[in-house]
Amino acid sequence: MARAPRQLRHNDAMANLTLAIDDDLLQQAREVALRDKTSVNAVVREFLHRYVDRRGRRLEALNRLEALASGLDCASSESWSRESLHEQS
Repeated sequence: MARAPRQLRHNDAMANLTLAIDDDLLQQAREVALRDKTSVNAVVREFLHRYVDRRGRRLEALNRLEALASGLDCASSESWSRESLHEQS
């Protein structure tokens, strides 16, 4: 499900960022943004929001999985080696 673009407020603090982008890629991005009635700046800002959000959700899921796994009693009393694992196959 697509997230609605974040609306900026006048009091939002903004930092300037300089990027090195291939000229052709930037031109294509400008053309797509124009067709979408937005700006490359807004597209990059939204990408970064999604990137951070997705990474945060992934880390949260891994933490929940780790908590779930730590509550299970499924440890082996034997040490494993590569050879012993292949012998069982």
